[in-house]
Amino acid sequence: MASNSIMKLFLMLLPLVASAAILPDTVGTFHRTGTSQPAVSDKAVWDEYGLKSSEFGAFEDGKQKLTVTAWQLQDTTGALAAFDWLRPAGATASTAAKLAAETKDGLLLVHGNYVLSFAGYKPTKEELDAVTGTLKNVDATALPVLASYLPVEGLVANSERYITGPAGLQKFAPAVPPSVAAFHQGAEVQTGVFHGAKGDAMLAIFNYPTHQIAMQRISDFEKLPGVVAKRSGPLVAVVLSSPDPDFAERLLGQVRYQAAVTLDEYVPTKRDNIGVLVINAFILIGILLAFAVVSGIAFGGWRAFRRRYRHGEETDALVTLHLSQ
Repeated sequence: MASNSIMKLFLMLLPLVASAAILPDTVGTFHRTGTSQPAVSDKAVWDEYGLKSSEFGAFEDGKQKLTVTAWQLQDTTGALAAFDWLRPAGATASTAAKLAAETKDGLLLVHGNYVLSFAGYKPTKEELDAVTGTLKNVDATALPVLASYLPVEGLVANSERYITGPAGLQKFAPAVPPSVAAFHQGAEVQTGVFHGAKGDAMLAIFNYPTHQIAMQRISDFEKLPGVVAKRSGPLVAVVLSSPDPDFAERLLGQVRYQAAVTLDEYVPTKRDNIGVLVINAFILIGILLAFAVVSGIAFGGWRAFRRRYRHGEETDALVTLHLSQ
């Protein structure tokens, strides 16, 4: 009975122990005063982003208060998607990290597969480095480049959303059915809202693993009501419910896929050049010959010195047995 009670108590405390495993005890001069599990709304969207764990921490430094929320995602793609979603509408770009946004008294940033939110106080670079240095199992994979294909002109600030599955599509771009997006074929989506003279329009860029899949999917997009679509390489760009067809065409015209070719082949070095090898061989022979000459001169000089300044039998003379006597 006692062992069962201990086991039940351990199982009850296990979630609390797991939830306190992300944030450190201090942030600069702030000391942690409490920890809890943040509420997770739209769980289906978080599941698509690969949410592994999260933690909310309350910190104090005298009368000043700081709250920190951390989300650990499966990879950097999920972290980017969560960052776009969590970023406040009035936030501005920050230099605190490669992907960061700040408000008057808050900071949101991505560190690998983690998203960190600071409210009440914006930590310095040294304080941030101390916090991120305690994070475990950080994914160093590069961030997705799909967002770079969004046009810059007319983009509504902080309107970008990154979509990785049907739940996110239903929440952020419900005009496109999941069957048309075909996430089972590896699709990922970047959306953004753009200002137009006759009204705003949403541009969604669907990225597929190959050009052939994109060619197959675009016909389904073109059948959707109020949708204008264009394919560029493995990308399918669609403008959803634009009040101005000309504006929609101008948006699509700015989406251009540019392939980055990486040659995966061996690059010869100087060691692979036979001429360099022969020259190095002669250099080595010259070094050995010089060493032999110098060693011989030194040894001969030492012998001559001993003969000249030592009287009597040389110490290194041969031993004679005189057997004939």
